[in-house]
Amino acid sequence: MSENSSPAEVVSVRVGTVVGGRAEVVDDDWGKETAVIRLDADRFGPEALAGLDGFSHLEIVYHFDRVPVDRIETGARHPRGNTDWPLVGIFAQRGKNRPNRIGVSRCRLLRTDGLDIHVQGLDAVDGTPVLDIKPYMAEFGPQGPTEQPAWASEIMRDYY
Repeated sequence: MSENSSPAEVVSVRVGTVVGGRAEVVDDDWGKETAVIRLDADRFGPEALAGLDGFSHLEIVYHFDRVPVDRIETGARHPRGNTDWPLVGIFAQRGKNRPNRIGVSRCRLLRTDGLDIHVQGLDAVDGTPVLDIKPYMAEFGPQGPTEQPAWASEIMRDYY
């Protein structure tokens, strides 16, 4: 952001679109799903993907475009509406009804083909706008041990 721009002027622009895979949002069993991320041919050529096939996994940033603005959460809620899990703030969970409706997912790279990136385990549905694609590098993963509450492990048990 330049010093002359305001936060409202900063706009994310899609670099591509999810093609195929699931048509409907369902919370679990994403691990076997395959899809294609198709780059915007008006902005990119195949050279934008040069070297990407040297990585096994990708981090995909995308827009939860199907979440209506009136469903955005800004406070606390029970994850997935399950009152057996604690009431936690929107920034203490990874739900789709986020203030900026931004999703981040790690998935397996199967192959590239022209402007198409074939992936497995991407938890975004057909037609989802993709904002960025990054190779997953172990050095960007957590440094040292990680911790999370039991409810988070429970919610993720069947996710992939």
